[in-house]
Amino acid sequence: MNTPVIGVLALQGDVREHLIALAAADAVARPVRRPEELAEVDALVLPGGESTTISKLAVLFGVMEPLRARVRGGMPVYGTCAGMIMLADKILDPRSGQETIGGIDMIVRRNAFGRQNESFEAAVDVRGVAGDPVEGVFIRAPWVESVGAGAEVLAEHEGHIVAVRQGNALATSFHPELTGDHRVHSLFVDMVRAYRTPESL
Repeated sequence: MNTPVIGVLALQGDVREHLIALAAADAVARPVRRPEELAEVDALVLPGGESTTISKLAVLFGVMEPLRARVRGGMPVYGTCAGMIMLADKILDPRSGQETIGGIDMIVRRNAFGRQNESFEAAVDVRGVAGDPVEGVFIRAPWVESVGAGAEVLAEHEGHIVAVRQGNALATSFHPELTGDHRVHSLFVDMVRAYRTPESL
């Protein structure tokens, strides 16, 4: 069986929930903090949290540059909320010292849907996810201001882009790992399987 090994960047954020969701989507899930752990996985999830903190910790732990190199090399990667910001080629309003990994030709606005007390849930139709809409949990969520020609918009909410894919990179503004609905993670696991077995494309 083609069971991919998928890491979750375990520097900050809702790591445990992603590990559970990936396991439910038939992947082997592991926390990743250091370059040697990154080298052992087929793909990586960038969880929600605080994007500036995650970027600074990634540099501190020596994982930022190896991660950029693997994403440039085609490794599948999925970012939720802060993870979406990390995958953006450009942030509209970056904090001082904030870095991104890049990988998706998009411009992202941090905290676009409001602060913590303005968090909400909404049904979101996600292209590539069959069945009913996905229940999106938006917590200090970003949105995508614009995408380049290489990026595909998978979902919008109230006219704002909230899910994007470019090649092997996937990003959502919302947190599907918090709902018990593992279909977005299953979509990502399928992307990883296709990457590991190119003949199946």
